[in-house]
Order: sequence, then structure tokens, then C-alpha cells
Amino acid sequence: MLLNLRRLLVFEQPALRAMATHTTTAAAAAWKTTVIVSTSLQNHDANRVLMTQQHRVRFSDTVDPGNFIFPLSGTAFLLIDLHDMPERFEESGLIERITKFMQVHRNSFLLLHAPFNGKRELEILSWIQCRFFGGNLRILPVRNNAEVVKGMLTIAKATSKPHVDNIRDRMSLAQAHIVESSPVWEMLRDIL
Repeated sequence: MLLNLRRLLVFEQPALRAMATHTTTAAAAAWKTTVIVSTSLQNHDANRVLMTQQHRVRFSDTVDPGNFIFPLSGTAFLLIDLHDMPERFEESGLIERITKFMQVHRNSFLLLHAPFNGKRELEILSWIQCRFFGGNLRILPVRNNAEVVKGMLTIAKATSKPHVDNIRDRMSLAQAHIVESSPVWEMLRDIL
């Protein structure tokens, strides 16, 4: 009953729906967070973009090289630039580095930074996917620094506390709407 009332109030009245959309958009633009970054990335362009967007960037020597940590969302990102990989990438120590990253961070994402135009980049991506298949590592191929920042912020925002609750509420509302308008449920109601 409460879900039906909420849906009627917000989603079926255009003025209220527009207000809800505007409020959500304004809140999204004002979202700021804290990022703990490895000092090895201190001069990286992604830091400049984060600072330009007025996120609080803190550098730490204790964070492993290449790591971005979003403490409020509980996510961590390991940035690997494939241009820095030696020709024999299997012997580069990459597996050990990714394994340690996965052991330390429960919610881990690997950012593979490369244009992904050549055969070598796709081989490395495929090799990493096969090696860590079934683990809790999510791999995000990125082509440039803008995609690095956009990917990290999108995931961090979606997993941060107020936003994850909002997404969960919207999903349950959508599920209730689908169930209520399902012909199968109408048939079952008629039978019972």
C-alpha cells in the first residue's frame, strides 16, 4: 500500500516527478568525497581532475603504489598503465601485485589504462581476466584519464551510504511496480 501511494505521488504526477529529478540531479552535482591516494600517483592527471572537482585528496605513503581508496564507499582501485608493462608481462610481478591488492581490499577494482587498440593490450586484458576469473576483482578497462576518474567516481558514489540506500529504494519500487503490473500476478489473483 505504501509503495502504491509513493508511486502515485511521485511518478504519476509530472510536476512532482520533475521536482524529484531536479533534486536528484542537484544532489549528484554536489557530491564530494575523500580519496586516499598512493604517493606514487601524486603527479598523475587523475589527481588533478579529482582536485578540480573539489574532492578531498589525501596522499599516503602506506598505501600500495597505484592505489586509490574511497573510504566512505569502501572501494579501492588499482591503476595499472599497460604502457609501463615490460614485453614479458607474465614475469612483471603484476599477478602478485593484483593478488595482494585483492587480499587487502574487499571491494576491489582494477583500472587497466590503455587505448586497447592493439593485440598486446587485449592479450593482457584476457590474461588477467582468465587468471582472476571467479574472484572478487572487477576489471574496468579505461582509455584515458577522464575515464579513470569517471569510472572511479561513478562506482564510489553508487556504493556510498546515502546513494546505495536511494538506489536500493528505487530498485524495490521498480520491482513492486513490475510485480503489480505483471499479467502472471493478475492471473494468480483471479485464481485465488
